[in-house]
Amino acid sequence: MRTNIQDSVRSETEDFREHVLSGLGLESKRIASRYFYDAEGDRIFQRIMASPEYYLTRAEDEILRERTDELIEALVNGYERFTIVEMGAGDGTKTKHLLRRAIQQGRDPLYVPIDISRHVLRELEMSLQAELPQLRTKGEQGDYFEAIQGSFADDSEPKVILFLGSNIGNLDRERAIALLKGVAEHMGTRDRFLVGFDRKKDPAIILNAYNDAEGHTRDFNLNLLHRINRELGADFRVDRFIHAPVYCPSTGRALSYLVSSCDQTVHIPGAKEIIRFREWEAIHTETSQKYDDRMINDLARNAGLVVAEIFTDSQGLFLDVIFQLDQRSA
Repeated sequence: MRTNIQDSVRSETEDFREHVLSGLGLESKRIASRYFYDAEGDRIFQRIMASPEYYLTRAEDEILRERTDELIEALVNGYERFTIVEMGAGDGTKTKHLLRRAIQQGRDPLYVPIDISRHVLRELEMSLQAELPQLRTKGEQGDYFEAIQGSFADDSEPKVILFLGSNIGNLDRERAIALLKGVAEHMGTRDRFLVGFDRKKDPAIILNAYNDAEGHTRDFNLNLLHRINRELGADFRVDRFIHAPVYCPSTGRALSYLVSSCDQTVHIPGAKEIIRFREWEAIHTETSQKYDDRMINDLARNAGLVVAEIFTDSQGLFLDVIFQLDQRSA
């Protein structure tokens, strides 16, 4: 068992190295946002979610906390036993509103949290054992697309698929459609798919969420370079990079960059050559898409889904959209 665990960790590190070297070798450098989430990144993100500027978590938590009974009825349609599969589960705080209330109603859900972070899954498992010991659970570590392939085989119970927190905003349109379509291909007529969407709004509100006054989003972004140093043995001078978020209201995309403040070189073991940065050259680290109704309906139409119900918070900042199969295309 120990050898298998060591092999798994080694494989993850090599995958990380391969991705970093490939991304930094591009003309327009980039590193995928999924690599934000090591143990330190998880801790910083908890601080981001508690910051006054980061409205997304509070808005969606309000929906799941205040409209729990309506959501359960819309999602499970009276069934007592059902499976909740959550992609990108995180700490599960918002989902616990649904799980707790479902158990209070005498239902028997199976909860399948899926997350890229093994650390997060361990923490979630411990909290669920303490708070909801009667809950059936089966955690899975992996990315969203792997989860689609592995978690939908058992159709003995209706499924509720959750994709909360505006995680879909990290995908471009083509990949978002591919994810929705991939889920839809495994859905039956009893199944429902709830997706969180951050709405287009005042650009200043959005930009502040990615550039909070306390600097948590800055630390979160820069931790990516610290992680490369720690895990890959690189020599990034992190103090020579600047956190630079931008928002484009015409496209609805919030983008995060790490920008080199000077000409510099970086050595990463395994790289064929030294990685060079020009002054003010950027690494693209995150995209967070914001949506309007037209864009959401476009995704659904191209994925073979239809909007069943929409829930929003009291300020209209965030949407939780419930999809079902489009029977006209079945």
